[in-house]
Amino acid sequence: MTLLGMIRHGRTAWNGDGRMTGRADIPLTDEGRLALAGLRPPAALDGATWHVSPLIRARQTAAILSNTELRIEERLIEMDFGAYEGRTLEELRADPNAGMVENEHRGLDFLPPGGESPRMVQQRLRPFLAELGQAGGRHIAVAHKSVIRAIFAAAYDWNMLGRPPVKLRWDQAHLFEVDRTGGLRPWRMNVPLRRTDEAADREVTL
Repeated sequence: MTLLGMIRHGRTAWNGDGRMTGRADIPLTDEGRLALAGLRPPAALDGATWHVSPLIRARQTAAILSNTELRIEERLIEMDFGAYEGRTLEELRADPNAGMVENEHRGLDFLPPGGESPRMVQQRLRPFLAELGQAGGRHIAVAHKSVIRAIFAAAYDWNMLGRPPVKLRWDQAHLFEVDRTGGLRPWRMNVPLRRTDEAADREVTL
C-alpha cells in the first residue's frame, strides 16, 4: 500500500485577508512560520518521501516541518484562479460581471475565467498519484487548499456540491491510500501534527 499524507502550507498575508491565492507566490507571514515551528508530521508518516509544491509558501512550510530531502513537484502547484486571483469571495459574489454565484454551483467544474477547475487539477495530479502508487511506501505532499480538496473529492467520489463528506481542518494532515493506477481511498482525515517540547504550550493556527 502507498500512504500519502497531504499537508497544507502555513498562513500567508492573503490567507488572512481572505483573498484567493492561486499561482501568486506569496510567502508565509511571521505568524505562519511561528505556528509551524517545532511541529512534525504524524507518526504514521515517519520515513516518508517529501514532495513539495514549487510555490514559496509550500517550500517554506516543508523546510520548517521536515529534516530530510525535499522534492519539488511542479504538479502540486495551486489551482490557477485566473481572473479571480487576489480577490475575496465577498467581492466576487457582489460583482455581477464575475459570474461567481453561477460558478459556485458547478462543483468540480467551477472554472475561474482564464483559470483551472478542480476537475482539471485532478487530471493533472493523476500521473503523479499513479507514480506514487507504483512506488509504494509513505509519502508527504506539502501543497495547497484547492489541491488537497481535489484529492479529497476524488477519494470520496464527491462532486464538490453540498456539504463535504468530512469537514477538513487545514492545520492538520489528511492521509490517503493510493493504488497503482493512482486511485485514492481515504485513510484518516484531520490527523494532528506532532508537537515537540518547544511547541507544547503553543496554539497552532495555519
